[in-house]
Amino acid sequence: MRMEVPTRVRLTRAAAEQLTELQRRTGPLMFHQSGGCCDGSSPMCYPDGDFVVGDRDVLLGLLDVTCQRQPEGVPVWISGPQFDVWKHTQLVIDLVAGRGSGFSLEAPDGVRFLSRGRAFTAAETEQLAQLPAITGAQFERGARPPGPRGDIVAHAADACPVPNR
Repeated sequence: MRMEVPTRVRLTRAAAEQLTELQRRTGPLMFHQSGGCCDGSSPMCYPDGDFVVGDRDVLLGLLDVTCQRQPEGVPVWISGPQFDVWKHTQLVIDLVAGRGSGFSLEAPDGVRFLSRGRAFTAAETEQLAQLPAITGAQFERGARPPGPRGDIVAHAADACPVPNR
């Protein structure tokens, strides 16, 4: 029996609803997982193309939040060196109350996106190792991730359960 390959990025229903509203207002979107600037390590949401993706940035996945002008979904990027550190972690983009200090599009709405994480199991890590990461340069040439897209979970705890004590 073949196991389904996990996605590297997911989002909560609240984050998906916020993205849908932002898409309605501004059009296609993108995320870049911040590496420590501004809001620490928050995922920053921009109009698609407003943040220049580097040749070595890595595409974590395409979020299954689509609008008519963005049928592929919302891309989530991370720097290559940061990916090397986080490649064993599934990111779950959540939405919380309060304004962040960065330039992310949701800031005026009094909410902010927040990355939560879940360590992949050994089996998931092994599966993901078989899928090469797609860099900014490869994406520009038309490469797209195979397999599942980032799905939506009801709450962050559904994807990142708190371990038993």
